[in-house]
Amino acid sequence: MKITYDAEVDVLYIRFIETTVTTQHVAEGIAVDYDRDGKIAGIEILDARKRFGDSDVFRQVVLEDIALQKPDTLTASG
Repeated sequence: MKITYDAEVDVLYIRFIETTVTTQHVAEGIAVDYDRDGKIAGIEILDARKRFGDSDVFRQVVLEDIALQKPDTLTASG
């Protein structure tokens, strides 16, 4: 996953996978990109600062309960 913020145009983009996409505008200023299988590949949010408030929110990313290893490399406990 890659999260980018472009301050010049005030756009936040969350990319889940790098692929060719089809874009669907789901609300004013919010677009969802889908891969060829219909899975979400990314989300674009226009006017991000206005929607989220202070731009300092973009300086922090907190990962909670995220497995950073591939499932087949995780070991079972017990």
